[in-house]
Amino acid sequence: MERKFKVSLSPHVRAEQSTSTIMTDVVIALLPACIMAVYFYGFSVALVLAVGVISAVAAEYAWNFFTKKPQTISDMSAAVTGLLVAMNATSKTPWWVVMLGSFFAIIVCKQFFGGLGQNFINPAMAARAFMLASWPTRMTAFTVPFTDTLTSATPLMTIYGKTAGELPTLMQMFVGNMAGCIGEVSKVALLLGFVYLLFRKVISWRIPVIFIGTVFVLSAAFAGSGFDVTTGLYAILSGGLIMGAVFMATDYVTSPLTTWGQNLYALLCGVIVFLIRKFGALPEGVTYAILLMNIASPLIDKYIKPKKYGEVAKAK
Repeated sequence: MERKFKVSLSPHVRAEQSTSTIMTDVVIALLPACIMAVYFYGFSVALVLAVGVISAVAAEYAWNFFTKKPQTISDMSAAVTGLLVAMNATSKTPWWVVMLGSFFAIIVCKQFFGGLGQNFINPAMAARAFMLASWPTRMTAFTVPFTDTLTSATPLMTIYGKTAGELPTLMQMFVGNMAGCIGEVSKVALLLGFVYLLFRKVISWRIPVIFIGTVFVLSAAFAGSGFDVTTGLYAILSGGLIMGAVFMATDYVTSPLTTWGQNLYALLCGVIVFLIRKFGALPEGVTYAILLMNIASPLIDKYIKPKKYGEVAKAK
């Protein structure tokens, strides 16, 4: 009997993790932040989160159905995208804005480029940019926790001198008792998710730590009164920095493949965030920093790559 072998291109590394298990782990890691958001802002937040997930899954199902492609909703990637889209909204953002954001993320940013693994930018981040550009007022109507009071000001705007106001304490910001987007409000919940993803080996510490550390150092160093640690802490506890660094900048598809590439990617993300926050008209820069570096990732991979195994230097 003739013995046949399968011949394929490298790499030949196999792992026990599948796309569905990885995405399920991400959902589990996001649950503490979702629970804290519901606690601070009420059960209307749960509706926004549900709309985000259902819309993203429905968009992927419809695309695969009408294009006669195999259904991929079971891999959980659409659910994760929809959840992240909703977490980038506020508690008062209308449900139809979140629905359109999820559609945009799945259809335009993911499926138009070939589906999972082919997109060149993070779909959830791109959807946030789309929603913010299309409905800026609805995307910046923040609610003060435990009240129905609306405010357009966040601690981030006060820190960088763009609005006047009283800052919450560092502990309030760490726990989540402040105005902000659904997912960014509780930093302790996001850090619990970060620890879980590290434990499950879904992500590396490298990108989140370098990204957040860069913003901390630059914000503290250029506070105007020497190296101000308090300002640095306020900078990393404000806005969507931790959520973006942990859950979106680490996206396998849109971040560099090499260790040094990831170091540079994270460092430049942090620099861009600081520059936008400090000198730009926008109060937040995480969205645009990650999107810009997503686009630059292929270039980083091109020029920062390991030596091929067995390769010898060319003779001069």
